[in-house]
Amino acid sequence: MLRIVLFLVLIALAAAGAAWVADQPGDLVLTAGGFRLSTTLPRFVFLLGLFAVAVVLVWSILTTIWRTPGRLRRRRHEKRHARGRHAITHGLLAIGHGDTALARRHAEAARRHAPNDPLALLLHAQSAQLEGNRDEAQRVFRVMAEREDTRLLGLRGLFIEAQRADDAVGAVMIAEEAIKLSPSSTWASHAVLGFRCARGDWSGALAILDSNLSAGLIDKPAYRRQRGVLLTARALELETMDRDVARESVMVAIKLAPTLVPAAVLAAKFESEAHQVRRAMKLVEAAWLANPHPDLADAYAHVKLGDSARQRLQRVETLAAKTPADKPGHVEGQIAIARVAIDASEFARAREVLAPYVNDPTQRVALLMAEIERAEHGDSGRARAWTLRAVRGRHDPAWTADGYVSDRWRPVSPVTGRLDAFQWQTPVASLPSDKGTTIESSAFEEAMLAAPPPKRVTAAPSEGPAELPAAAPAPLPAAQDNSPPMTTEEPAVATAEPVQPASEAAESSPPAATPVFRSRADLGKPAAAPIPAVIPIVRAPDDPGIDDEGPSDEFTEQIGTPKAQAGGWRGFWSRWGA
Repeated sequence: MLRIVLFLVLIALAAAGAAWVADQPGDLVLTAGGFRLSTTLPRFVFLLGLFAVAVVLVWSILTTIWRTPGRLRRRRHEKRHARGRHAITHGLLAIGHGDTALARRHAEAARRHAPNDPLALLLHAQSAQLEGNRDEAQRVFRVMAEREDTRLLGLRGLFIEAQRADDAVGAVMIAEEAIKLSPSSTWASHAVLGFRCARGDWSGALAILDSNLSAGLIDKPAYRRQRGVLLTARALELETMDRDVARESVMVAIKLAPTLVPAAVLAAKFESEAHQVRRAMKLVEAAWLANPHPDLADAYAHVKLGDSARQRLQRVETLAAKTPADKPGHVEGQIAIARVAIDASEFARAREVLAPYVNDPTQRVALLMAEIERAEHGDSGRARAWTLRAVRGRHDPAWTADGYVSDRWRPVSPVTGRLDAFQWQTPVASLPSDKGTTIESSAFEEAMLAAPPPKRVTAAPSEGPAELPAAAPAPLPAAQDNSPPMTTEEPAVATAEPVQPASEAAESSPPAATPVFRSRADLGKPAAAPIPAVIPIVRAPDDPGIDDEGPSDEFTEQIGTPKAQAGGWRGFWSRWGA
């Protein structure tokens, strides 16, 4: 609306000016030397306007002619840049869906139309990686690492290629160079942190962690947890070499991460050695409520040196009672009670706490039941049956990180180098196989577990001679492949005369076992087969045999017989049938 008003005002002013010029009387005379021009004022204004328009038009034509080459160069450059951008866009899309040939063509087009574009270099490197040409990819990444705008991207690519080539030294050197250029680089800081943890350089790892906190890569709770993990790892390493530094480190770690199991166990051990039993128990209880673990139960049982097995059992029962029955960690408390109860020879208590889990036992539950059977009754049969169940039983929780199962806690994952990756959890079960299981349930195992345990009784001394039990008929030995053929004669009928007990005892001695191997004299020699006069040659089913006709030759078939292949007149007449 404002523009319309301004336009109307300008038109009105122009009309008023034209009317004023038209109303002015008189003539306008221009004299220059002998030249004299006389005209009216309106005509002069009109001619002046035409002259101004002509000057502007001529100036525009001249500037257009002057600027045309530059405009043509810019337009050609813009066209090449647009083609390069088009090739880069479609090349990255081709890499995204895995079309190697299309990505290579677009990379070549981008390198031809936009050779200095950073994205063209990236497309070239990624297309080489997609093809598996690592040498070309490394060359392009080195070129990118020499440029200011793509230096970090080139170092990142070289780091990935070094990891693929299993060059750990080269990879860590590249990551350290990248972290010098940009301390806020996430991949470089994580890589350097993982490598320093793998080398056991805990002081360097702590310095990198502080740098990550100042750069804003991690938040405060994650920093406290990871610092506690690193201090715990250093304390575990120095436990036997420098106990003062180990104690100081683990005490700081337990303040930063009070639920970390290895930190709580080691701190409770140091406190117990310093006769700070109550403080050690509080440390273990805090970690137990967050994550029930067998190491915590063992540390809680031995928190006071010199206690008896029954006192340790009472203490572990107190710890297990702190975990409600509806929580997943309740089973750890029951297993811990059973473990200490076996040590205290309280087998009834051990059976009581393991009773809810014997129908579907885990490996630890089955092994504890086998130990109970062996220690309480000395029943090796039932112990062996429980051991077989342990082989087939479900896995118990273990320290697991990125699919890797370890028998002890570690600060970093050996697969990815991630800090604080190990968690106490059940490992991932393997996929079901279509093959049968190696060890299957047997009637022996079921019978051994269903039968009552044997009782150990001592025979009372008697005055009279004990009667010998009736001798059971000895079973016939099992037939073997190398045993001689059995005779078909019927055994002689026993006489009805009474037999003395002494003779019965003598006759009831166990028969000698049939030997596994027999001498050649015991084995019957088979009759020699007559040798036939003519032995036929029979081919095996899988024997291709030998072609009797010999190798075929296309020239022989075309020319004819060997006689026809002869040279001179003889060969000529033989080809005509002569």
